[in-house]
Amino acid sequence: MTLISTLLHVTNFRNPFLKTLLPSVGAAFAIQSAVAIPSILAQSEQFYDLSGSLTYLSVTDLSLYLPALRARAAASLAGTAKPVWPSLLGAFTSNGGPNGFNWRQVVISAAVSIWATRLGSYLFQRVIADGHDSRFDEIKKSPPKFFGAFMAQATWVSLCLMPVLALNSILRTALSTLPLVGLTDIIGILLYVGGLTFEIIADRQKNAWVQAKKRKEHDEEFLTHGLWSKSRHPNYFGESTLWTGIATTAAGVLASNVGQVGMGLAGTSYGRILGVGMCAISPAFVTFLLFKVSGIPLSEKKYDKKYGNRKDYQKWKKETPVFFPKF
Repeated sequence: MTLISTLLHVTNFRNPFLKTLLPSVGAAFAIQSAVAIPSILAQSEQFYDLSGSLTYLSVTDLSLYLPALRARAAASLAGTAKPVWPSLLGAFTSNGGPNGFNWRQVVISAAVSIWATRLGSYLFQRVIADGHDSRFDEIKKSPPKFFGAFMAQATWVSLCLMPVLALNSILRTALSTLPLVGLTDIIGILLYVGGLTFEIIADRQKNAWVQAKKRKEHDEEFLTHGLWSKSRHPNYFGESTLWTGIATTAAGVLASNVGQVGMGLAGTSYGRILGVGMCAISPAFVTFLLFKVSGIPLSEKKYDKKYGNRKDYQKWKKETPVFFPKF
């Protein structure tokens, strides 16, 4: 048996939902482990953020195409004609079908891909320009700690992607019975577009400010205009909002009767709670990281240390919300 056939056989769970969900999560840890080994040997963090984005893209694609891969592998073993690969465009011209996509799967998978491509390229360019990432100055010297950082990233990817993986793990035959468009679809997409736009504008304003300072066009020590006058961390607000949008669209499906059947939980008392919980964990985890771990605390501590005794900084901090923007 080939490696792919072996993996498909090992992950051929009785519940069709788990046949896609669990291998997709496992792939996140496998990819991060593969990148961790040479990074540890070279004591280099240059590909850490880039590998995170590539893991997002790879795992998302795997969850989309794994059911079709299984169907083609089964046909090959049976000596019958292999079904054609599902068409992304076909998701918008038909309502799913045995091996086709539902448009929601394509849209939220594309939403993640757009976000991951943008973030990964931005962070990779930054670490190349700076030559290093100060977060790893000490961690990369310890192989166990450095490997733990990659495993933490795999966990981050898995939890953030959970709504997408869960939706993509539902059989297409079940999704074909969904209404064409629902309220949660509209709300979710609007939240994603609004959040991503907010984050992009905030990042561009910050970058333009930094570049202008390098050109000595101003001598401001911290940014207090544009979206940064509405929130002290507008980019983080956009980040949390876009993941909330993705989760909302997925939750609308997983909490429905169609979603319950697709997850193999129809008739249970906990199915809808589990479905919504699998979606809610994504924005909840992102927001937790931003508020308690690597986002707001580090930034606030850095700026408080530098400018805490300045009246203009204290005025901006007092008048500007830490997260939710004021208008």
